[in-house]
Amino acid sequence: MTPSSLENATIWLDGAGLRPTRQRMALAELLIGDGQHRHVTAESLFESAKRNQDSVSLATVYNTLRAFCDVGLLQEIMVDGSKSYFDTNTHDHPHFFWEDEGRLTDAPADQLVLSSVPDAPEGVEIASVDVIIRLRKV
Repeated sequence: MTPSSLENATIWLDGAGLRPTRQRMALAELLIGDGQHRHVTAESLFESAKRNQDSVSLATVYNTLRAFCDVGLLQEIMVDGSKSYFDTNTHDHPHFFWEDEGRLTDAPADQLVLSSVPDAPEGVEIASVDVIIRLRKV
C-alpha cells in the first residue's frame, strides 16, 4: 500500500522537525504528496495552492519555502540572480533551464563530467558547485 499525500507530507515535515501547521501541510502535499520531485517558484506554488482551494497568501508561501530550505527539505536554485526555483531533490545534480518557457528540470547527472574546478581563495572552501545548462529553441 502506498502512502497518501497527507502521509507523505506529514513524514516529510516530521523528519525535518517542523511543526505541521495547516499552511505547511497544504504546501508540503503540493510539493511531495505524490512522491515525485518537482521544481517550483513561489508564484507557481501559490497558484497551485489557489487551484487546490488552499487558503495561503503569497507571503506565507515565500516564508514556508524559506523555512523548508532552512531545514534542508528544499534546495533553492537561483536563475539570473533574480528568479528562485525550489527543488524537492536536495542531492547535488545539474539542471536544465528552458529559457523559452522559464522552466527548470533535472539534467542527467550521469552525463555530467567535471574534471576540475578552480582552487578556492585562501581561507574559504567550496561548499557546492551548481550547474545550470541553459536551453533555447533553435
